[in-house]
Amino acid sequence: MKLQCDVEVINRILPSFGMKSRGKGARAVLSIGRHVDKTTQRTGIYLLVCTAKDRAGSKYKLKENIEKFFTMFMDEGKATVRLKEPAVDICLSKADANSLKNFLSAARLAHRGSDADTMPLSTLTPVRARDVEKPKKKLVVISKKDYPLTSNFPYSLEHLQVSYCKLSRVDMRMLSLKLLRKLDLSHNHIKKLPATIGDLSSLAELVLHNNHLETFSPALCLSSLQRTLQHLDLSQNRLQALPAEFSQLRELVNLKLDDNKLACLPFRFGQLSKLRYLSAAHNQLAVLPSDFRKLSLDNLDLFGNPFTHPNPFDHTIQLKFPLTLQELAARAVVNLRIPYGPQSIPFHLCPELDAAKVCDCGRVCLDSFIQTSVSMNLHLVSHTVVLVDDMGGTEAPVQRHFCSLMCYCEFLDNCVQRGVR
Repeated sequence: MKLQCDVEVINRILPSFGMKSRGKGARAVLSIGRHVDKTTQRTGIYLLVCTAKDRAGSKYKLKENIEKFFTMFMDEGKATVRLKEPAVDICLSKADANSLKNFLSAARLAHRGSDADTMPLSTLTPVRARDVEKPKKKLVVISKKDYPLTSNFPYSLEHLQVSYCKLSRVDMRMLSLKLLRKLDLSHNHIKKLPATIGDLSSLAELVLHNNHLETFSPALCLSSLQRTLQHLDLSQNRLQALPAEFSQLRELVNLKLDDNKLACLPFRFGQLSKLRYLSAAHNQLAVLPSDFRKLSLDNLDLFGNPFTHPNPFDHTIQLKFPLTLQELAARAVVNLRIPYGPQSIPFHLCPELDAAKVCDCGRVCLDSFIQTSVSMNLHLVSHTVVLVDDMGGTEAPVQRHFCSLMCYCEFLDNCVQRGVR
């Protein structure tokens, strides 16, 4: 039985001499196994602690020699084993929680004198230097020949870059790196992302620049990434649309969508309230969603999109007279801010309510509305704006929706009075 973790051995007698331990753990490998006591020539079960400075290790007898286990923070990879002789506390930290539980279970059995044949024992030998190295936090692989095929990625990685390796899919071994904060898989051939990327509960930056992505899974938008993801680079892929759930990634600060085939942005795009840098140049955007007006950006780049020339008199009418009972009920639920969910209304209606359109009057509409587009100066939503076209323009069309003919007529009257087109 072996365990890799940080270890600090504290002598409990030192304080009585006015001395303190250094208070800092070292990377170590702990082993539980048989050892022959040279004095008594008896075989017993011992704990071996090996560090980089002492690779041969220090041995501690376990049978009837453990005074107490401190396991309150075991789920965080921390525990302490208090020995009777010598009077030391072996403080463990930065361990895998499951491995730590199994290791302490084996230590308990050894303390009780259980049959050694039933215990998972190891050979007590000096460790290799690489086994007690400081945990690796960053790994960069930019060549296929350097890609690890037979060994796992270091569990302690916080930053992993694998580029120019011609990966066609995400290696599932990467998805077990629970400490990962930045994952860079740029310049590969990845076509689809597994939904399990959302299990990387610490991931703050995901770089997928220059791949072959055709879709972005809605499941990713509803995973733990909604609470952690701040930087997302999807540039130079083959995306034609983003899911409606994309607006749930509300911690996003920096989003790159350049050089795709996006025909539109998600309807609730304005809910990305923390977004500060948006780049969506060289796509197929013809118009921006009405929610786009809610953004507050520092930098915006929409160059090279085939934006239409808006005319508020050009419109699409989808009004239904009289309004259906479902439309009336749905409007009432959203306007009155009545809580809803699959437990209270049919499941298929929830996405429709989530995508309700807001009229200029402040009320909402779902399936019955009038749609048009107007020109908006992008400086209204961003401090710095890259020119939209070669003519030096900084305006783009934005959708507008109206819940009734009366609201649309009032809007047209205002346009005529102001001479806005």
